[in-house]
Amino acid sequence: MIEHIFESIPQVWPEITLALTFVLAMVLEFTLGRKGKEYNGVATGVLVLAGIAVTLLQLPFASSEPRLVFGSMYAIDPFSLFFKYFILATSAVIVLFALQSAELREQPGLGEFFAFIAATTFGMVLMSGATNLLMIYLSLELVSIPSYVLAGFSKTRARSGEAALKYVLFGGASSGVMLYGMSLLYGLTGSLELSAIHGSLAMGDVAHSVGNYTVLILATIMILAGFGYKISAVPFHFWTPDVYEGAPVVVTAFLSVASKAAGFAMMIRFFHVTFFDAMVDTGKWAVLPYLDWNMVIAVLSVLTMTVGNFIAIWQDNLKRMLAYSSIAHAGYILMGLVVLSDLGIASMLLYFMVYFLMNLGAFYIVMVVADRIGSEHIDDYSGLGKRAPILAVALSVFLVSLTGLPPLAGFVGKWLLFSAVMDGQFYWLAIVGVINSAISLYYYARVMRNMYLREAPEGAAPIPVGGVTLVTALAFAIPNLFFGLYWGPLVSMAQRSVEIFMR
Repeated sequence: MIEHIFESIPQVWPEITLALTFVLAMVLEFTLGRKGKEYNGVATGVLVLAGIAVTLLQLPFASSEPRLVFGSMYAIDPFSLFFKYFILATSAVIVLFALQSAELREQPGLGEFFAFIAATTFGMVLMSGATNLLMIYLSLELVSIPSYVLAGFSKTRARSGEAALKYVLFGGASSGVMLYGMSLLYGLTGSLELSAIHGSLAMGDVAHSVGNYTVLILATIMILAGFGYKISAVPFHFWTPDVYEGAPVVVTAFLSVASKAAGFAMMIRFFHVTFFDAMVDTGKWAVLPYLDWNMVIAVLSVLTMTVGNFIAIWQDNLKRMLAYSSIAHAGYILMGLVVLSDLGIASMLLYFMVYFLMNLGAFYIVMVVADRIGSEHIDDYSGLGKRAPILAVALSVFLVSLTGLPPLAGFVGKWLLFSAVMDGQFYWLAIVGVINSAISLYYYARVMRNMYLREAPEGAAPIPVGGVTLVTALAFAIPNLFFGLYWGPLVSMAQRSVEIFMR
């Protein structure tokens, strides 16, 4: 065992680099950050950014051959590699956002914020390749615990502390339910490894009695509840609006993109390896005859997108509106899993790429405007088209892309998702998705109406936009336009990421 561990260590240098980045960030914070107010935490942010960059450079060398390491506890394959790139890119962007955020600069101990970003990123990377129930739970907790701190980082704001407390309570409850489900699954199959659990289920020994079958279904539902909490799926979404509204804008953006992606990565691998057999010839997945997973996930998808969109209509706080929008988008992404095929998973991965561009871009504009006017209320965006025309145009691009209208990248993401769903002959689900997209247009258009069709408050001054803000906004807006017209590279990347799935 010791020899196998030492053989596995060189295979996970990117993960080791991330762990060292967190340790070095904490050491730097304890040495410089305790000297007084003269240290503003920027050096820690630069260190974390450098660590993420080094990790990204190491990834191609760590993915030459798909394999399992540490006794089949962790997979290194194209699927996990995709999410590692995605999570690391998101974390790097979040660090850059944080360095620009006035909301965070006024908080003490900013260096600790960057250290917790590194720790959370490390846990998310582990989630993408976990193939063992114990590894799944440990990586999930490694993400959750720093996230609680990040959600309550604005110590001077009461709503931030409330967000952190609610996050802890809901997170602890969901983790307990998920862990109990895992213990039941372990008791039925006698193994923690997903591939071994699949073998036990495939043999049919587990369901030889009604009692065992009932326990298996109960265990699976409990584990599904844990995944549903992480991806903000209905009815496990109750924490999302309050936490997203109370947390700093940068943290909200981080949770809505990176944390959601890591949760989906873990969920897809768990169900693919445990309950499905991939048929290489057709790309379709054969489902073990225990539960109609197509319908279960379809119902979850419909509930998530519908509840998210309808409640978003009534929101007056833009950050809270985007929280419910994020819930709705989790429902759209779940549509790809309903199909239970390589095409469906590839469409999910492509949607994540365009979601990265449009959602992070939207939250960036919200952060900049909140820093300038001190409000996130939708009515306070009145006249923004005249006060800050560049910010208004960029936000309009992101909102239209989130709606899924051409010629922006969001349209491509939804079109390929709906195509995969129709290829799986779930026509009714595609229709529900289209209707929900139409509903979302209402609350996104409400923001644009305020920006362009309503006058700014009397005496409101123009909002200054610096060069860094302009470059950052364009860096997200232009790809939304480009990939809306030329999406071939995104499709190729998504397809390559599902070719080999380590079991």
